[in-house]
Amino acid sequence: MLSAATAALAASLVAATGAPTPALTGVVVNVDPGHNPGNAAHASQINRIVERGPIRKACDTAGTSTNAGVPEWRFTGQLATRLGRRLRAQGATVTFTRANGAPTWGPCVTTRADLGNRANVSISLHADGAPPGARGFHVIRPGFVRGYTGDISTRSLALATQVRDGLRALRGGIPPSTYAGRDGIDVRTDLGGLTLSDVPKVMVEHGNMRNAVDARLLTSPAEQERVAAALTAALVRWHAAELR
Repeated sequence: MLSAATAALAASLVAATGAPTPALTGVVVNVDPGHNPGNAAHASQINRIVERGPIRKACDTAGTSTNAGVPEWRFTGQLATRLGRRLRAQGATVTFTRANGAPTWGPCVTTRADLGNRANVSISLHADGAPPGARGFHVIRPGFVRGYTGDISTRSLALATQVRDGLRALRGGIPPSTYAGRDGIDVRTDLGGLTLSDVPKVMVEHGNMRNAVDARLLTSPAEQERVAAALTAALVRWHAAELR
C-alpha cells in the first residue's frame, strides 16, 4: 500500500536525520492544468471523438476566458506552476499533463487520465464559463461507474472534501458555487479524466471567469498563491488521513 510505504520511508528518514520529513515525501502528485494554448487553432484534433469504456467525448476543448480575454488555459497553467512549487516543498514528486504555456494542443482526456494514473493522486485545475451573474468554485468528484470508479470513489470524496474546505476557508476568496453542485462539491460520471482515473482524483472549477468578481480574483497572482497554498494544505491533510 502507498500509505504503508510512505510511512516507512518517513520513519526511516526521521531515524537517520533526527528531523521530521516533509509531509508528502514519497507521494507522486499529478497536476492537470485544463486545456492548452494551441487548442483553439487545432479544432479538428481536439474535436475528434475519443472512446474508452463508458466514455465517448471530444478529445479536449478550448476552454473559456474572462470578458477581458484572459484564457482559461493561462490561468490553469499559472496556478499549476504555483501549486507544483508548493507541493515539491512538501516533498512530493510532481508530474504535469502539459507544460505551462507550451504552444501545443491537447492532450486528449484519455491521455490526461493515463498520465494521472502514473501518480498516487491527481488534481485537475479549471475555471468555468457560466452566466455572468453566477459565481463561485466547485470541486467535482467522480461518481460511481461500475467497473471503473468504485475503487477510488470514497478516497476521491475525502479529497474533494478537503479541497472544498480549504478553498472555502480563504477569507475574501471565491465562495462555493451558487450554480453548480451542492455546498461546493459536484458529482459527475461523464468526465473522462475522472471516470478513467485509477487513483483518487478531483477536478476543481476555481470560479466563474465570466463573473467580474471571480475573474479579478482568478487572475490575481496573489490570490493564485493563496489558492495554491490551500490546495497544497488540502493534499497534505488528505494524505495524513490516508496514513491513519
